[in-house]
Amino acid sequence: MRKVARLSRFNIASLALGLAFLYLPILILVLYSFNASRLVTVWGGWSLRWYHEFFNDRAMIEAAWMSLRVAVASATIATLLGTLAAVALSRGERFRGRTLFSGMLYAPLVMPEVITGLSLLLLFVALNAERGFWTVTIAHTTLTMCFVAVVVQSRLGSLDRSLEEAAMDLGCDPVRAFVAVTLPLIAPAIVAGWMLAFTLSLDDLVMASFTTGPGSATLPIRIYSEVRLGVKPEINAICTLVIALIAVVIVIASLASKLSSSQGESAAPL
Repeated sequence: MRKVARLSRFNIASLALGLAFLYLPILILVLYSFNASRLVTVWGGWSLRWYHEFFNDRAMIEAAWMSLRVAVASATIATLLGTLAAVALSRGERFRGRTLFSGMLYAPLVMPEVITGLSLLLLFVALNAERGFWTVTIAHTTLTMCFVAVVVQSRLGSLDRSLEEAAMDLGCDPVRAFVAVTLPLIAPAIVAGWMLAFTLSLDDLVMASFTTGPGSATLPIRIYSEVRLGVKPEINAICTLVIALIAVVIVIASLASKLSSSQGESAAPL
């Protein structure tokens, strides 16, 4: 029988300190979002005052709605393009220009966002494009597509290709074999890629600041402009709601991933 390794006190302490470093500031932020005091460092009792202030702040609501629309649109487009790119790299090992294509696809992973944002700004100015919702969406799609491609390509790399070959031996064309066999098996990776793209888009500040225009400020830009003048308790409430939204997205994506994975496994032998 294999012996189960026990954690030492040092490992437990290191793990506890690491988790505290990551999550204790978030817990403090959530706690002080219910603070009745106007001073963010002084506890004045429990209150929902700052949530009420947020829902009455029209400018902040519009910024939050803008960020949500951009995140959903850019994540969906990035997931579609990133999945197609991952399939091309996994299934087309020998096509001409593969190295150049993969290098351009993964460049945003290592390129500073300032450079990418400035490049897109110069492109939009050269095209005389009005900066707003679509320019921010294009910028976020450019940023997040590579992350989706990495996640989906790793799943395709571990997939048994004999399942597709068996489907084609039974009369399926390549497209139908991909839709009926491969797509259900990589669905968890696609869902994970969409969730990652949604999260990255929702909290992006640098690229949005280069590509946004009048009347289309996203929530991070709005929060940054408010924080420069001093942290208001309303900011804690806004950030708490964003954390709750991300948690809901993670739960829904996890359930969808498990459901699609079970369906794919049950359909694979067929």
